[in-house]
Amino acid sequence: MELLEILKELLTNTKGFLEQFVSDHGMWLYALLFLIVFCETGLVVLPLLPGDSLLFTAGVLAGNANNNLNVFAIIILLIIAALLGDNTNYFIGRYLAKKGEGGKLFGIFTIKKEYLEKTESFYEKHGSKTIILARFVPIVRTFAPFVAGIGSMQYTRYISYCIMGAILWVGSITLAGYFLGSNEWIQHNFEKVVLGIVAASLLPVVFQFIKHKLAK
Repeated sequence: MELLEILKELLTNTKGFLEQFVSDHGMWLYALLFLIVFCETGLVVLPLLPGDSLLFTAGVLAGNANNNLNVFAIIILLIIAALLGDNTNYFIGRYLAKKGEGGKLFGIFTIKKEYLEKTESFYEKHGSKTIILARFVPIVRTFAPFVAGIGSMQYTRYISYCIMGAILWVGSITLAGYFLGSNEWIQHNFEKVVLGIVAASLLPVVFQFIKHKLAK
């Protein structure tokens, strides 16, 4: 399969793709999960890779004894992947921030001085809470570390909340899949459950958007 076809299958049929992969390649699933989570959290150009659905599905697969997967090994591995991805994003943002007004992201997006000032102000006021909550919001969790780096958020402050967020995000969703995956209703409505998880994670964004509009 070509790369685009693999990405399409991964996005549209995450459970089926991972089930087939573990059937064909066994323990290499650990490496695949690590790579996907790292890219989704660490590369600004890949924010659409599955995150919540991937964790939930990984938990479901680990709950199936036939797959011979250890749910705690998956959780530890993916926490590390998420932290490495976040730190990659953070330091890319910090590097570009030092370039000031001339800084560009992959030669495309110019980072203006006014944006830097607004970002620094935002993270000074909301930084800690944002880093944790952003973990549970698709796309936002990809950009939050990058923006924290641009905003020159103090690293010691950033990394502590980053670790906390990674543990909560990976642990809660993966364990939810592990313990609920065997439920007959969930098995028959898996796609709806995954969409429900994604929809629930987007609620904070919708809430903030409505709040912003009402404030105007």
